This record gives sequence, C-alpha cells and structure tokens, in this order.
Amino acid sequence: MIEKGKYIETMGIQTHYHEDGKGEPLLLIHGSGPGVSAWANWRLVFPILSQHYHLYAPDVVGFGYTERPKDNQYSVDTFVNHIISFMETMNLENISIIGNSMGGGLALHVANRRPDLVKKLILMGSVGIEFPITKELDDVWGYTPSFENMKKVVGTLSNIPNMEDNHDLVELRYKSSIQEGFQESYSAMFPAPRQRHVNALALSEGELKELKMPVFLIHGREDRVIPLDKTSWKLSQIIPNAQLHVFPDCGHWVQIEKTKEFTGQVIQFLKQ
Repeated sequence: MIEKGKYIETMGIQTHYHEDGKGEPLLLIHGSGPGVSAWANWRLVFPILSQHYHLYAPDVVGFGYTERPKDNQYSVDTFVNHIISFMETMNLENISIIGNSMGGGLALHVANRRPDLVKKLILMGSVGIEFPITKELDDVWGYTPSFENMKKVVGTLSNIPNMEDNHDLVELRYKSSIQEGFQESYSAMFPAPRQRHVNALALSEGELKELKMPVFLIHGREDRVIPLDKTSWKLSQIIPNAQLHVFPDCGHWVQIEKTKEFTGQVIQFLKQ
C-alpha cells in the first residue's frame, strides 16, 4: 500500500481512496487525528485484510488527498453524505464497515440512515454516544502544526512506551499535517468549544436500539482519548446485537498497537 491511491468523483468531489484485495467487500473509515488519511490509518492492516477481503478505504472529505471544495461547511452530515455517495458510486451495498474513532461514529450514522447498505459494523475506539470530552481529545482536535505538538499527539494516542520518540512515525504524521490545505480544513472542522462535536457524532439511545446488524466493538483498555467506560462499554449495553472486545495494554491506536490481534478479531467476526 502506498500513500497515493485512486480517484473517483463522488458528490461532485474528487475523492481519493485505496483499493486492494479480492472477495467480499469491506469499507474502512478512518479517524480524525491531525495528518490522518486512509493511508496513515490503515497502512498496517491493509496487507493482512486484503488477503481475505476486497478493501475500500476513502479519504473522507476534508482529509487526506480528497478534494477540498472551497467554502465547504464541515459537519457530520457532510462526512456521512460523502461516505454514502462513495458507497453508491462504487456500488457497495450490504457490506461490512470498519470505523475507527470518528470513523466509527460516521459508520453508525451511515447504518442509521441507510441500513440497506450495511451488513456488519466493526467500531474501534469509537465515538457514537454522548460523553464528556476528554482533555486528550480536546488537545488532538485543537492541534496546531509543529513537530513537538505532533510528538505529544502520538504519545497521547498510543499506550506503547516512548511511542512519541518514534521519529519516523512522528515525522510521517507531522509532514502529512503540514501539506497544502490539510491544516486549514482540519482547524475548520473542530473549532472550540469542542464538546458540541462529540455530541454531533452521537446517535440517540433510541436510534442505537434500532440498529439490527451485528456490531463488534473493539477498544483499548488504556485509551485516554475516547474512554472505554464512557463509549464502547455503553454502546455494547444499548445496541441489540453488539459484542465487545477489550485489548489490555492498548491505547487509542488499536490497529497500530495490536495489528495482528486486531485483524485476527476482525476476520473471525466477519466469518461468523
């Protein structure tokens, strides 16, 4: 998997995405950290999951290499409509979706609006229910570009000791965050006060109870950005057909910290 993939027009936007593998289709929706893209989020799991599934991973509008329309108003509706448009354009119907962090909340909104498009949901370190915003999430959404600030973000997102000293990873994410247009759109998405953005990504308890598809919640026990007890645990109690797996010694970056274990759980759930 390389950083630059393919383009297709969806919702009038030149949408950048990665595609690989054969078999049953699987859509991957990335999270919302600074410098994030489908490639940054999923580069480690793509080689594994593509051996079993036909993977599609778009850069959601405002992120990565997808076109950034001038005067675009970023909102949950904007993101969800863009994802649904991508699915329809690619003829992806009744497929399973993996959503990471904010991407999990967006996946829940897609399932709520268009249940005909969704077969199963895998939500990893996901938002989707109201909770008091953590200082860590507030800091991540309030990121301003510098190498030192990116070191802090990397240290916050991972539970791996001294992850912030991984120069290559920090450099990768920092360089991504300062590419043309990246920070401008990022800062426009999550202006303070940021609790409202958590709430906008949430579904009501009634809406969550209406979800009929199987849902697999995956969370790192030491996640300081999206706390397990405030999100995935509560979601597992409300969504009718939900199960929860908690990884010990793991922060918010499950797909990076526990790549093999995570992909193994995904494959097992999808084969059920």
